[in-house]
Order: sequence, then structure tokens, then C-alpha cells
Amino acid sequence: MTNSFSQSGKSLSKHHRQPSQSLRSDVLDALSRLPDLENGALIEEIFETLVRMTQQEAERLDWKILSRSLLDMEIGFQAFYPYRHTRKVTVFGSARTPSDRPEYQMAVEFARRVSEEGFMVMTGAGGGIMQAGNEGAGRDRSFGLNIQLPFEQGANPTMTGDTKLLDFRYFFTRKLFFLKESDAIALFPGGFGTQDEAFESLTLIQTGKATPLPLVLIDRPGGDYWKSWDHYLRNRLLDQGLISPDDTSLYHLTDSIDDAIKSIEDFYRMYHSSRYIDNQLVIRLKAPLGADAVDQLNEKFEDILTKGTIREVSAFSVEQDDETASLPRLALYFNQRSQGRLHEMIRFLGKLGVSCDEVQHPEKK
Repeated sequence: MTNSFSQSGKSLSKHHRQPSQSLRSDVLDALSRLPDLENGALIEEIFETLVRMTQQEAERLDWKILSRSLLDMEIGFQAFYPYRHTRKVTVFGSARTPSDRPEYQMAVEFARRVSEEGFMVMTGAGGGIMQAGNEGAGRDRSFGLNIQLPFEQGANPTMTGDTKLLDFRYFFTRKLFFLKESDAIALFPGGFGTQDEAFESLTLIQTGKATPLPLVLIDRPGGDYWKSWDHYLRNRLLDQGLISPDDTSLYHLTDSIDDAIKSIEDFYRMYHSSRYIDNQLVIRLKAPLGADAVDQLNEKFEDILTKGTIREVSAFSVEQDDETASLPRLALYFNQRSQGRLHEMIRFLGKLGVSCDEVQHPEKK
């Protein structure tokens, strides 16, 4: 839609005015252009949903939630679009960690190192570990996804005044963009918020609602914060059959910055991205594998298939206009349940001995 339509929507939200002639004109213009827009069918669905909602009873609070959610998403979509080809690492951790703690200094060092590799760093824009992440990455390589709270959550000095500092009204829209835009997640010790982010990330990855990505849990050397957490998962969840044994492959524990960065880079050594087409999981690769490597995959990961075999293929017809059309691919009928095993397979791809220049740049997508 046009910028004028978007701005009109903001004006209405703030001043509660009656729909202006300009807004009516913009809506009609947007509707008339739908057949020519690349995503016109999806935009039409949005219009249809809004029209249906106006014909149903709803409370004022319902409309306020919808309005503010859309504004949150507009902010996020616009801010991230120019950086869509750069991989991003989210740094989560306590807002209360002081700068003299080892965890703070490790977060600074981790963010500095991954930004030097070409990644961008995203944090919640607050203090503590969030400030350390933005500080280490620097202003130009940082995003800050701030949440409006009555306490404890002003933007840190690195992000204050930057166009990549985004202010969200709702936690759920903020989390949406953290998971949508993240290509890796690094978690340092923290409180309720950090635990929430850890478990929500795991839940979305485990259920296939988030695309595969590396999740790294970083502690101070010799620290036991994440080891105790892992012990709880294995001895209170896994031993009672509440999670699957391969679910523990969805995350990686470490007390070494070198190891944390290597874990992320290894994940993207061959893996580029993935999507579903005709009930098949299509995994885009950075280099072709060859018949012997594909045979190894079928022998090692046959258990994740519902039928058929893992096959090396070229772009499907629906991908011909995609920016990834030139990349080689794997196609498989994945059971969509064994996400931990899928992560194991993605990491195994990087060990198959294939070499190409592109593989040395995991930060590009």
C-alpha cells in the first residue's frame, strides 16, 4: 500500500478522526491495484478479514489490540526489509547484569566477533546483556527491539536515537520479529524474560513454527547456569517422556566464545534456507553435494522420512523467480516431528567435505 495510506492509518489511530476523503481514496486506489501487485492475493485476504471484522461485534479493546499490533508489524517490516540479505544473531540475557560481570564482557566479545564476521546483532535494546550485545556489535551493526514497559526498559546508549531502534507495544509482536529475523540465537544467563525467550524459541523450533536455526546457550567459563537448566530438561522432562531425546539437539551449551561462534558458522557451512513445497521439505544448499554425499544422508537420516528418499534437485517451478533459484537443493518428505534430527542433519551437511567460496560466508543469505 502507499505510504500515504500508512500515514493516514497512524493519524487515525492517534486522533480518532472520522475517515478522511484522502483515506477513502487511498483504500480505493489500493484495491484497484491489487491485480498488479506481486502479493495482491494476500493483501486482498487482509482486506477481506478487516471487512468481516467490521461486521461482527467486538469491544473497543479488541480494535485497539488489532490497530496497535498492525502498527508494530509495520514498524518491523519497514525496518528489517533493507537488511533482509544479512544474517542476524539475537543476543538474549538479563537486563540486570552489571558491566563488571564476566557474562557482560563475554556478551560484548561475542557480539564484536560475530559482527566482524559480517552478522548483525539484535537485542531487546535495554541494559545488561542487551547493552553488552549492542556495545560489542556497534551502532551500525545493531538492531534494538525495545518493549514499552513502566520500568527497567529504556534504550541503551548504543541504540538511543538510531533508526534501527524499534519500539514495540506488545511482547508478542516483538517476539514475532525476533524469531522471524533471527538466523541464530545466543542466550546468556538471565531471569524470567530470558527463560521465556529460551523456552519459546525452543517450542517454536521444536514444533516447526520457526525455521531451523542454531540456539547457543553461553555461560561464563566454569559456570553452571545453563548446565543446571540442561539438567532440569534431561532429568525432569526427558526422563518422563515429556520431550524427545533428539530435542536436546536443538540447542548447544558452551562456556567458550570460540565454540559459540563455531557452532553458528558450522550450521550455515552448507545450509542456506528451507521451505515446504508440495508437502516436501526443500533445503537450499550453498554448494552441490554429489551422489555419494546424498547416499550418506539417506543412510544416516532415513528415520526422519515419511516416504521416498532424500534427493538432490534443482529449483521447483514455484521458485523460478526466487532469489535463491540458482542454489542446489535437497528435497525430502520430512515427518515434521523430528526437528532435533533435522538439526543434526543440517550440521552433518557441513561435515561432508564439500568446499566452495560461498561456504566461507555464512552471514550472507
